[in-house]
Amino acid sequence: MQEEVTFKSGDLNIKGTVTIPDDYKAGEKRPAFLILHGFGSNRTAGNVVLQSKFLSDLGYVTLGFDMRGCGESDGKRANLICLEQVEDTRAAMTYMQSRPEVDADRLGLLGSSFGAAVAVYTGGVDARARAVISSGGWGDGERKFRGQHPGEENWKKFTDMLARGKKHREETGESLMVDRYDIVPIPQHLRHNLAQKSIEQFTAETAQSMYDFRADDVVGNIAPNALLLLHSSIDSVTPTEQSVEMFKRAGKPTDLHLFAETDHFMFAEDNTRVRTVVKDWLDMYFPAKAKTPA
Repeated sequence: MQEEVTFKSGDLNIKGTVTIPDDYKAGEKRPAFLILHGFGSNRTAGNVVLQSKFLSDLGYVTLGFDMRGCGESDGKRANLICLEQVEDTRAAMTYMQSRPEVDADRLGLLGSSFGAAVAVYTGGVDARARAVISSGGWGDGERKFRGQHPGEENWKKFTDMLARGKKHREETGESLMVDRYDIVPIPQHLRHNLAQKSIEQFTAETAQSMYDFRADDVVGNIAPNALLLLHSSIDSVTPTEQSVEMFKRAGKPTDLHLFAETDHFMFAEDNTRVRTVVKDWLDMYFPAKAKTPA
């Protein structure tokens, strides 16, 4: 039961896919999850489609959507500004609150990687997010990039690129375009996880926005709403310490789970243990159906 939808974020048209559980009955109000895709991806990504099905099967209404500049949404192509993605996510929450199938007081956010950082930040500035799930997310852009570009030579290459981007913009009024792997290195053996039509080149402003973005500063504001942090203990894309640091800064209730048998794209894999952890956490903090009093 899927519906292709369009909603507004400011003046921009944002494209999404709403999935309604098969057992939904007319007149019901169900909790809903917004599912946020990763860096330069879109709503067709495995870590969006598979999680939409997983959560729908559990009884939640879901919305996967293309952030501005990605997929089929409006916006400057490949110009991904973190705070603008937060704006898009808040607009998506407002849209879902207007849906007749949705309990407007029970909205959750689930994000992967870049989307996880946006989900945490949004949850820290918008209390409508009653549950936040972060998979392979990050809380401090500069520290994250230092882990992704280790060593003096690699770090200088990355920061020189940021400087070139600023200079190019000042001199030409145009954005310098940068290869995605020069911003976020991904090992060759994991690149098959990228969604079709993922963006391959981005503006240098995208990298600067990520460098400046700090979900760490607001993660403590999510409480008393619930937060679940998931990360691979051997993550070869986003350093594991990013989720550990967010856990240190978060209020209660917050859970942190590290998984040794999976890598960065854990939601795109058929990992039973990850799904079991998520289901058990949802049953405790954000159940799909109200529990009947004993």
